[in-house]
Amino acid sequence: MKPTSTLKKNRFSSYLLPLTFLLFVAILYGEDLSCIFRQPFERIQQLQQAQPTSRKENISWPFAVGKTNEGCNIFDGKWVYDEAARPMYDESECPYIQPQLTCQEHGRPDKGYQHWRWQPHGCTLPSVNATFVWEMLRGKRMMFVGDSLNRGQYVSMVCLLHSIIPDNAKSMQTFDSLTIFRAKDYNATIEFYWAPFLMESNSDNAIVHRVKDRIVREDSIEKHAKYWKGIDIIVFNTYLWWMTGMKMKILRGSFNDDPKNIIEMVTEDAYRMTLKSMTKWVDKNMDPHKTRVFFTSMSPSHEKSAEWGGEPGGNCYNETAPIEDPKYWGISSSKSIMRVITEVFSETKVPITVINITQLSNYRKDAHTMIYKKQWSPLTAEQLANPVSYADCVHWCLPGLQDTWNELLYAKLFYP
Repeated sequence: MKPTSTLKKNRFSSYLLPLTFLLFVAILYGEDLSCIFRQPFERIQQLQQAQPTSRKENISWPFAVGKTNEGCNIFDGKWVYDEAARPMYDESECPYIQPQLTCQEHGRPDKGYQHWRWQPHGCTLPSVNATFVWEMLRGKRMMFVGDSLNRGQYVSMVCLLHSIIPDNAKSMQTFDSLTIFRAKDYNATIEFYWAPFLMESNSDNAIVHRVKDRIVREDSIEKHAKYWKGIDIIVFNTYLWWMTGMKMKILRGSFNDDPKNIIEMVTEDAYRMTLKSMTKWVDKNMDPHKTRVFFTSMSPSHEKSAEWGGEPGGNCYNETAPIEDPKYWGISSSKSIMRVITEVFSETKVPITVINITQLSNYRKDAHTMIYKKQWSPLTAEQLANPVSYADCVHWCLPGLQDTWNELLYAKLFYP
């Protein structure tokens, strides 16, 4: 609603800026952000698609073969238990899953978490067709860039698609930070590049990166981005590693400098700096008529069961069913981060589609790896006596939730 010319500035000055911002966002993102007006505080993170509608109209989306039905928000729906259609593959039949995600192999006694299907309200997600995907990827490269959660989504994608490729025509190789799954007959690759901050950091070693005192180097995206050039479909994520609860340490200069020139920066400002570097690189290197750029939103954790009405002192351990309350939004620290994403992505020339996995994943307290995974180090007697103390409520079992993330990606890639 536009303010009339008769409104007096001194009367509405305290409201004009926030109202203008909400109006700008609503126009910019259209129906994808209609939920902001329904739940402005709880659902600020519900950024569905980060590109202006005017740009949508002027772009012939590469890889698109159709479009999502008008008014269908694939990110707004409910979880339906479906033993017939889920899981879409068996854990034992996908040799590419890391031992940190193979929950059945590591003794998880239940399988219910594998059988939940995401059902959008008023429409249906298109089924993932592996043959179709490989034909669309013929001669192309698809890459996931980010942290271990993005690596989980990458592995999920490989598991969804690999079975139709003969054993002698597929391979997976890792070269430091880069992992490549190759389908020889299609001359196509699906790749993962480890870069938890996207910028250069002291956590860039793909194996040894559990660094407590995290440092990110300013204006350093080219350190990693040189490996992203020539990609046809790229899926970014970065979030988890920023959530230290403290200010971020930003390096100005080189990691080889002694002493190092390090400043502290508020997390949101450091995050904004990184996203601006990413979007500038995207604008310079990605052709919107030939490439697609995606950003996977924040993956929630379930560290405190009291948040969803569980016993105090608990977490995701022993949870075997999703949260059923549709009004549950979690106790999220991501709202300010999502606001940064909204602001930064609105300025990029190349449309960036956000795969909004945040809210639908918030319900899935049952889908984490918990204690059913390979442990990084031997567990103490005290830990073994109290599984809650070492349950992983951040990462997700495969098959499971992250297969749904890829269904959403599939829908936005081929039916934007």
